[in-house]
Amino acid sequence: MKFLFDAHLDLSMNALEWNRDFRQEISMIRSLEQGMTDLPDREKGVVSFPAMREGNIGLCVATLIARYVKPKNKLPGWNSPEQAWAQTQGQLAWYRAMEEGQHLIQIKTPQDLTQHLSRWEENAVKTPIGYVLSLEGADSIISMDHLHRMHGEGLRAIGPAHYGPGTYAFGTDSSGSIGVQGKALLKEISALQLILDATHLCDQSFWEAMEMYEGPVWASHSNVRTWVPNERQFNDEQIKILLSRGAVIGMAFDAWMMLPNWKRGSTDPKSSGLNLETIVDHIDHICQLAGNSNHVMIGSDLDGGFGKEQCPYDLETIADLQKLDGILLKRGYKEEDIEKIFSKNGIHFLLKNLS
Repeated sequence: MKFLFDAHLDLSMNALEWNRDFRQEISMIRSLEQGMTDLPDREKGVVSFPAMREGNIGLCVATLIARYVKPKNKLPGWNSPEQAWAQTQGQLAWYRAMEEGQHLIQIKTPQDLTQHLSRWEENAVKTPIGYVLSLEGADSIISMDHLHRMHGEGLRAIGPAHYGPGTYAFGTDSSGSIGVQGKALLKEISALQLILDATHLCDQSFWEAMEMYEGPVWASHSNVRTWVPNERQFNDEQIKILLSRGAVIGMAFDAWMMLPNWKRGSTDPKSSGLNLETIVDHIDHICQLAGNSNHVMIGSDLDGGFGKEQCPYDLETIADLQKLDGILLKRGYKEEDIEKIFSKNGIHFLLKNLS
């Protein structure tokens, strides 16, 4: 079974807002949610620490996420940046508790990563799952002092925006410039040599960020607009600029990002034919543009507010990402290419760019 690096999981959001104990088996998490209807993925979650171990997912990028919404913004979120900041600090406290319990270990430096990979290879059963801390949407950053404080806590990647208009950039389902505050943020993350996550940036904010930011950039969970014509995905020109910057792009397994014309709450994975092989079309498109397999990774987002109702029908838990091995082989990918996609591309990027 190949080692797998998942470049996007919202672990702490699920723990604090969904009230999921990821130390439990998925069957137990689903059982505890029986009869709950507050969220569409109740009783359908696919992520837990035991399932990650079953799938040999020994490394992930784990997020902090809390959106600040202004009064006219109808998206769910917090009514002030201070509340959003406090929410991320609670999420950070959960990661620390998981570290104390030897379930997770934070990766901050190339040395940390090298040591962790060695330990996992020697004894995966007793080694905590490694995680790199990322901030999805920067609305909770009240000031640049707060950004520096988070860097001190081990923050190593940041996406300026999430959904809608944000403090520092415009994200998915919105349009606009990064503006003065966004430029100030990019200047500071450049000084800290944080990884810029281009995921969720609207087209205008994306191109402005690419022009301004000279540090390391990746897209932790974004698919291909050619296959799913929505601004949430990247078009070929965006992919090409990311390739020229040495970026890696993580493939996301949210159904509406994999299959065109998906309608949340009504389209069914089985009847629509959405399976794990669907993502290979996205993978292959990027590999063909690049002329190699060096720029694709997995950024599953499988706990990003959806579960079995909105992911490939042949995926029961996150451990089933391992099925991609055989699927990619049948599609003509060599073993070395599959290893790159599963983990080596992302690991190489981190070894080069963690600071």
